[in-house]
Amino acid sequence: MSGGSRSVPLPEITLPPGCCHFVATPIGNLADVGLRALAVLAGADVIYAEDTRHTRILMGRYGLDTPLQSYHDHNKRQMVPRIVARLTDGARVAVVSDAGMPCVNDPGFTLVRALQEAGLPWTVVPGPSSVLAALVLSGFSPDRFLFVGYPPRKKGARERFLQEALAEPGTVIALESVHRILSTLELLQALAPRRSLAIAREITKLHEETLRGTAAELAALMTGRRLKGELVLVLGGTRTAAEPEE
Repeated sequence: MSGGSRSVPLPEITLPPGCCHFVATPIGNLADVGLRALAVLAGADVIYAEDTRHTRILMGRYGLDTPLQSYHDHNKRQMVPRIVARLTDGARVAVVSDAGMPCVNDPGFTLVRALQEAGLPWTVVPGPSSVLAALVLSGFSPDRFLFVGYPPRKKGARERFLQEALAEPGTVIALESVHRILSTLELLQALAPRRSLAIAREITKLHEETLRGTAAELAALMTGRRLKGELVLVLGGTRTAAEPEE
């Protein structure tokens, strides 16, 4: 590493040529990045990032100077063939999202399918996850859980989406925008007024907070608050009385 304000001893890792590394990055607190993740990012020939401005903050914090290129939903049709071509030529490639594990609710999966079709190898450098963090913060049973991504924007589709989620025996984890959370809670209040819910926000950050209660209780807590970023909504499953095994 070079140019950063901190010096971190990294493990010695030799990246195989022609392999794509999907690297998990912090979901808020930059100190959560793993040493192996930093070593892979430092050793790659190029890093493809969902938002290069966001990734530069992490790289600057740890003194990384690997070249960055954009890879996101709006350019994936153009970029996937280019990434595949670079890997075919033997490049050492790393892929990151803005936060957490690439391919989960971001365009990474499009690249995975292309790598599979091209017969190219890929691997994962695991790390922070807002989904798993919110599962633990919720206090709901972790023995069976389902991640369902973002609810649809249109009210009718969102209502059907939530009906399916509420029928799930295990805990259900969804992402929601601060701009739509009250609308989603209103639907949940109508569909399952007594269901236990949790909302995790600012995970790993200074103002981390987990709110727990029914949809009506959470709506009252959220109304009038200035919120930013992404919320993680957790629904207790139909087996709410289940206890963890000893």
